[in-house]
Amino acid sequence: MSDDIFADSTTFKDLGLRDSVLKGVEELGFEKPTDIQAQLIPPILTGRDVIGQAKTGTGKTAAFGLPLLHMCDKDTSMQALVLTPTRELAAQVAVELDDLGKHTPIKTTCIIGGESMQSQKKSVQRGGHIIVGTPGRVMDMHGRKQIHFNDLRFAVLDEVDRMLDIGFRDDIRKILKLVKREHQTIFVSATIDEEIERLARSHMKSDAQKIVTVSGSLTVSLVDQKHLPVEPWDKKQLLLHLLKHQEPETTVVFCRTKATVDKLTKYLKDKGVDARAIHGDMPQPKRKRVMSSMRSGKLDVLIASDLAARGLDIAHISHVINYDLPEDPEVYVHRIGRTARAGRRGTAWSFVTPEEGQRLTEIEKLTGVLIEQLEYDGFKPGPVPKDIAEQRAAAPSKSDPDKHLAKRTGVPWHDGMSEEDLKAMFPDGNIPKTAPKQTLGSRLRTRRSR
Repeated sequence: MSDDIFADSTTFKDLGLRDSVLKGVEELGFEKPTDIQAQLIPPILTGRDVIGQAKTGTGKTAAFGLPLLHMCDKDTSMQALVLTPTRELAAQVAVELDDLGKHTPIKTTCIIGGESMQSQKKSVQRGGHIIVGTPGRVMDMHGRKQIHFNDLRFAVLDEVDRMLDIGFRDDIRKILKLVKREHQTIFVSATIDEEIERLARSHMKSDAQKIVTVSGSLTVSLVDQKHLPVEPWDKKQLLLHLLKHQEPETTVVFCRTKATVDKLTKYLKDKGVDARAIHGDMPQPKRKRVMSSMRSGKLDVLIASDLAARGLDIAHISHVINYDLPEDPEVYVHRIGRTARAGRRGTAWSFVTPEEGQRLTEIEKLTGVLIEQLEYDGFKPGPVPKDIAEQRAAAPSKSDPDKHLAKRTGVPWHDGMSEEDLKAMFPDGNIPKTAPKQTLGSRLRTRRSR
């Protein structure tokens, strides 16, 4: 286990949680709280509004969930509302709260689209002390008077940076305005920039406390990160080569679009790889079946859109492959956080096309990590497509395939980076001229540039 994740000098009992809650924690095998749990739980128990920021995979759900299980009244339904950006994350949070609260009278209801609204209404009526859901379904059921906020004492936004992004902002504002009574607000995320914090505080009491346990880098310290230069037309073949020759245990491959997810899944299946897809256009029952197969260990390769990046909490994911680099560097942090869960080591490989060199540099600046290049000796790139070759022949000076990547990996490699960036990446002041030589298996060798 990683020393920078767990609070070794604190126990869950020290945090003041009741015995019925502690029994659930013990049964799940948790011995010591993580730093975010040790720091976030006490102020929540005192009634403070809080903003919690911590790395992915450090137990943020339990950090807000355990106090809710401790403080909720067993005789009142709909006391707590937990909002998440995706159905998968809502389902995962609800399952975790049910497991943690197994020995308490507090029940959790999951309210998400794609499933029976009637059964969700009945679940609320049978208990529903804590409601976990996505904004759209919560607003729909509230509008139909199937749920109410009259007794709501706790409002939680999980992954608050995503929840207060442009896509969800209006829905969140409407939902929080519907809560008329005095309540406690809890926001958590792995990344929170200044604008999101300002928006978050506009929904909180003036003395809201911010707790940050991210030390130095936002990236997961236990993830071995590498990048592989590749032309766009060679990406499918390179992925197949990695899966067939490197044989990673359980792999999640992230793509930028749903169309790419479907096309890539079909390609891999046609080549004999047991791969399944998951994205927002799939029916909810099908998505649940895919996730169930992944959790039970029956599925080795999952091809996912970013929808799933914050809903995958599966301990045995060994590899994350960024088939497409995300446009937002912070999305990269969430993606690679799907591996290296709860102190385990993990691996992240990123495909980088010649035009994406600057994007990789931005990711390095955010994470404070030099992401080394891997050359896969056994892979033979395919021919340049005819239309691309014609474009390059017509305008060679403008279509040089190595132009952008050369700028990003030129000598010195850190050209253009500020002193502050370099200090964050190399606090001891020793800046390497090139990346250190390392290998991964017998087929990979590390090189910083061609």
